[in-house]
Amino acid sequence: MKHEGIKLVANNKKAYHDYFILEKYEAGLELTGTEVKSLRAGKCSIKEAYVRVENGEIFVVGMNISPYEQGNIFNTDPLRVKKLLMHKAEIAKLAGQIAEKTMTIMPLQVYFKNGRAKLEIGLAKGKKLYDKREDMAKRDAKRDIERALKMRNK
Repeated sequence: MKHEGIKLVANNKKAYHDYFILEKYEAGLELTGTEVKSLRAGKCSIKEAYVRVENGEIFVVGMNISPYEQGNIFNTDPLRVKKLLMHKAEIAKLAGQIAEKTMTIMPLQVYFKNGRAKLEIGLAKGKKLYDKREDMAKRDAKRDIERALKMRNK
């Protein structure tokens, strides 16, 4: 059976707006059967989620996977804390960077890669208000340039 590469389930655009993403990591998700079925149906939100490191293990908190409609008694709590699967060395590196600097770990996107649920997490540093304004100004300028070029090429 041939698997199609990557299927995006959820994206966290707010993380890119509120934080500078310094490094990205891929982590597996430890899920129950009905959670996987719900993910395949696209019922997932990571807008309010964040990642926490505890006792050498890494967890995602606040990730909402809606209950599966045909799931009956096997459905779990939608906001249950989910364990992430990463190498110990990567977890230790992330824990060290969070402890020494004012950084956090943000979930960036949920996707299926070769049939397995994955979460892309990013080591992030918070943006100040003027950084956000600067980004918005750059985006607006880029949009204006593209619009002008489009009009000129007609």
